[in-house]
Amino acid sequence: MTAGRAPVDANAFAPVESAAGDARRRFPDGFVWGTATSSFQIEGGRASRGESIWDRFCEQPGAIVDGSNGDVACGHHEHRRGDVRLLRELGVAAYRFSVSWPRVLPNGRGEAAQAGLDFYSHLVDDLLDSGIEPHVTLYHWDLPQVLEDEGGWPERATAEAFADYVDVVVSHLGDRVRRWTTLNEPFCSARFGYVTGTMAPGRTSPALGYAASHHLLLGHGLAVERIRDRCPDADASIVLNFGAIRAASDRPEDVAAAELDHTLLNRWYVEPIAGHGYPIDALVRGVPWDGAEIRDGDLDVIAAPIDVLGVNYYSRATVGADPDLHVPVERATAMGWEIYPAGLAQTLRWLHDEFAFPRYLITENGAAMADEPDERGFVDDQDRIEYLHDHLAAVHGVIAEGVPVEGYFVWSLLDNFEWAYGYTCRFGLVRVDYDTLERIPKASASWYAGVTRSNALAG
Repeated sequence: MTAGRAPVDANAFAPVESAAGDARRRFPDGFVWGTATSSFQIEGGRASRGESIWDRFCEQPGAIVDGSNGDVACGHHEHRRGDVRLLRELGVAAYRFSVSWPRVLPNGRGEAAQAGLDFYSHLVDDLLDSGIEPHVTLYHWDLPQVLEDEGGWPERATAEAFADYVDVVVSHLGDRVRRWTTLNEPFCSARFGYVTGTMAPGRTSPALGYAASHHLLLGHGLAVERIRDRCPDADASIVLNFGAIRAASDRPEDVAAAELDHTLLNRWYVEPIAGHGYPIDALVRGVPWDGAEIRDGDLDVIAAPIDVLGVNYYSRATVGADPDLHVPVERATAMGWEIYPAGLAQTLRWLHDEFAFPRYLITENGAAMADEPDERGFVDDQDRIEYLHDHLAAVHGVIAEGVPVEGYFVWSLLDNFEWAYGYTCRFGLVRVDYDTLERIPKASASWYAGVTRSNALAG
């Protein structure tokens, strides 16, 4: 891939008028419309930051489907201003992005790289100048490799180093940023990074995975303390991924398997954050962890009150005792994920009934589709529009029921490096030509601009 221009068509996002007579679901005044990205997936600029666990993971033969890496990605490090113009044309009020720990602290600790801090400072200023509020995620999976070499997230020292890194970033940007997220999807960091080995750093040990899960949560709690100290008026949050889960049948063994998956995916992180501790029933059912990493006071640190819970939702899984179970689904994305908007509503109701967090943000929701560009590179992605429409309708319904959902962020602004899938899966509202880095808004971009500007959903 080579760097190229990143043009923005000023008319690319002109709202599409809905047909006469369409019913419209209006969202509450002040509802936050946004999009989301992450540092390693879009930034590139490899030479200007330290090594991350994903750089090293990409070097492992067979680790990435297409053998690619994040050295260039979408070139956002060079095309920052053009990408902010894209956001402005989308009409969004907020942008969720992540800070690269290796860009700010190339050695994981110690002296900060001023150029890295300046990059994010300029991005924040560009957003604010465009009337877009920055929502900053402090960790989206790109641990400095030097800390992984010392043991990574299974070690308590990594949580402590994370808190120090957070202090550096918040002290530098906290005069302008009021929306902070500590971690993105710690479930994925621990399970896929340390148990299954399908994501960086590629280790395969259940014991290490559970140790990592605890230290990720501890790092979250320590980070909240630093955010409160530096920015007492700011919002502190964490982003967790949730999925709808159903049993393959009513057989006891299938029901038990589904219940365990629900516990490990949906309960393991949110319950300690809510002050309930780890789900004891999972430990009783043989989860291979003795909790030796938990020290006195840890659970209190983890349960530090948050202002907002970020909810990432994509799909539903059918689970049974048979590990090779395959259940055909009626509607699926290009990645084979079942399209099940009702699961988002069910998840939000469950969270609010069980834990009653003050507010919720849908921090990621979107779909990889089999985008087929025409000769101009334009993608008429009606399937993605349908996916987004139906999930937004589900969000609108639970707001009407009284669940305090304050905003919605589409994943993603740009097609990007999709982790172990490399560049083979496209989630963006905007197509990226990976040879030239040209940005080409899709039909879904125009559709979403119409939603953001009207604060309403047609149909």
